[in-house]
Amino acid sequence: MYLGIDIGTSAVKVLLLDDAGDVVGTESAPLEVSRPHPLWSEQDPEDWWSATDFAVQALAARGLTSDVLAIGLSGQMHGATVLGEDDLPLRPAILWNDGRSAAACEVLEAAVPASREITGNLAMPGFTAPKLVWLREHEPEIFARTRRVLLPKDYVRLRMTGEAVSDFSDAAGTLWLDVAKRSWSEAMLAGCDLPLAAMPRLVEGPEMSGQLRAEVAERWGMKMVPVAGGAGDQAAGAIGAGVIAPGTASLSLGTSGVLFAADETFRPNPEGAMHTFCHALPERWHQMSVILSAASCLSWVTRLTHAQSEAALISEIEARDISDPNLLFLPYLSGERTPHNDPNASGVFFGLSHDTDRAALGRAVLEGVAFAFADAQAVLLESGAVLDEVSVIGGGARSALWGEVLASVLGRPLVYREGAEVGPALGAARLAMLLDRGANEESVLAEVCTKPETTHVAEPDSDLAAQYEPMLADYRDLYRRLKKETA
Repeated sequence: MYLGIDIGTSAVKVLLLDDAGDVVGTESAPLEVSRPHPLWSEQDPEDWWSATDFAVQALAARGLTSDVLAIGLSGQMHGATVLGEDDLPLRPAILWNDGRSAAACEVLEAAVPASREITGNLAMPGFTAPKLVWLREHEPEIFARTRRVLLPKDYVRLRMTGEAVSDFSDAAGTLWLDVAKRSWSEAMLAGCDLPLAAMPRLVEGPEMSGQLRAEVAERWGMKMVPVAGGAGDQAAGAIGAGVIAPGTASLSLGTSGVLFAADETFRPNPEGAMHTFCHALPERWHQMSVILSAASCLSWVTRLTHAQSEAALISEIEARDISDPNLLFLPYLSGERTPHNDPNASGVFFGLSHDTDRAALGRAVLEGVAFAFADAQAVLLESGAVLDEVSVIGGGARSALWGEVLASVLGRPLVYREGAEVGPALGAARLAMLLDRGANEESVLAEVCTKPETTHVAEPDSDLAAQYEPMLADYRDLYRRLKKETA
């Protein structure tokens, strides 16, 4: 057995693979996000550990963990977990969708003029480094006590193994990594007044990062097994979907939305607000466009309209099966990254009337997220990314209607695969399998990182595509007009 653990934003998910690569057990535990001030988004790192412990013990209670040979980790990227001398958190972690550090991005890029060349990325509020610049200015007593900074999954690793380690795919999202060279950048760290000693040791995704501590192993009903380096959630999701070669790509419908293209070449485009990060496998990179709110928009409108559930709201939308060309939704509930890099962008319903009901609002949300993905796709294509085949992953992958809307807006078929909703946890388990079997063998890589079986393909609908073309133009114009009004 191989255990994959994914530290998400809304939940921790754990998954077991057998030796044939089949999923034999899953569990999850929910997480809450705290928003104490506008633009803020935080979580208590202890909640990650408690949720992980709960979910794995639930697998153990089912008698599934005794044969685990290795563990892999995945997690939400960019979160700043600041630890003191005793390796305990000094404050809540500042998450990937926190927008407070926009001014800190300017400070950091001014301090390190070559930052975009070093990192291959534009400084954005979501990244880890600007959060520490913000901390230095606004919470100097906490900053002065900071001795280590870890990403979310790596804090859980510390609790599991006692080792402070990260992998290259997750570390690339800190803005402290020289992404082309796959090493920490002392220049970027100096721009934040941080020493190299504050950073974890780096390994590749399928390499060993440590061993499960004896007391944790006993509680989880397994041996003191090795723990793989793992990956940031998007790279892990790509591993789970078999997206490892140029031309393969994934579209993630999670809390955020990500269009991810695998590559064997480092090909940055920071001016397009696109990310270029290390992949979870050695000598591979990826290009990534990120929208900050995707499936979370569906959760939001479900709560807003008091629908029974997200599935129930989707059913209402399907029963209506009508799109209102005058009703637009801007899905910027947490600001936006690609292509705007605008933490102050706001969510908007435009074109409301007396006839607007819950189903119409829900349909507009599905379409608005699809339009945001169209912007994300445009940046990737302009940057030279190749999208020969796009697999859909994440919780939003359960909706066939959303798939049809997305395919029609993007003008390309979208492939849905088995296990799409647990992509990052699946990828983490596969990295554990690679650790156990030997990741340096190309034949092993091809055997483990297969594409899961196709369940269906969402094809573009020509009538919908024709309707969406002017709506997409209006969507883009609406953001530009509101940006001018609020600038």
